[in-house]
Amino acid sequence: MARSEPKGASEPENAPANERGTGQRTGPRVVVSKNGPYLVSGGVPLSRQTIVADAEGGSQSWRESEPIAAQKRYALCRCGHSKSKPFCDGSHTKVGFDGTETASREPYREQAQRTQGPALDLTDAEGLCAFARFCDPNGQVWNQVEQTDDAQVRATFVRQVNDCPSGRLVAWERSKPVEQSLPVSIGLVEDPPQGVSGPLWLRGSVQLVAGDGFLYERRNRVTLCRCGASKNKPFCDGSHAAIKFRDDR
Repeated sequence: MARSEPKGASEPENAPANERGTGQRTGPRVVVSKNGPYLVSGGVPLSRQTIVADAEGGSQSWRESEPIAAQKRYALCRCGHSKSKPFCDGSHTKVGFDGTETASREPYREQAQRTQGPALDLTDAEGLCAFARFCDPNGQVWNQVEQTDDAQVRATFVRQVNDCPSGRLVAWERSKPVEQSLPVSIGLVEDPPQGVSGPLWLRGSVQLVAGDGFLYERRNRVTLCRCGASKNKPFCDGSHAAIKFRDDR
């Protein structure tokens, strides 16, 4: 059965002023409600995205599930306590969830450090790490970037960087990002090698709106906390692995 927003969650008091009472949204977006769920509008497709490991246990690729039925507008659990995950069931009010947004609002490039290579560069905003570990195989991307004049290394480097769900890592050819355009969608990350459920993978430059109406930078890929434990809310900081978060509990 398709799920929608819980009663009372469709028009939060902290909705952007130009949207209050209108029911309008300018394209697909996710609103971070104050101490409550993520309010998704615009018919954003929802599916599970599972990390597939190689023979050594390193993150190798993604496997996408069939779409999960949902309405055009729905609410996703942010506190980690819903009994109806990934959807909100109002548990945030029962547990007294503190969802205060603490993440930087600076553009990605102002947060990131740049490493130059012979053919491609790498930018890295370490604070956005979601512990998906696609950066580690084949000698790690920070070493690969120094060998991007080798066609085989370059291809591996670009693949691994683009598989980073949080957008912490970006490959660049001069001033142009080497980025695979992702479809507008939300992925529920599952991490079998670690035995945990991961963040929400917001893809395709969906607009993320803060509880006070601030418009976060639109990016091809970002990850949002859904375990409730991140110290970088609304973004994931890898805490789901430390607390062994599972969305089937």
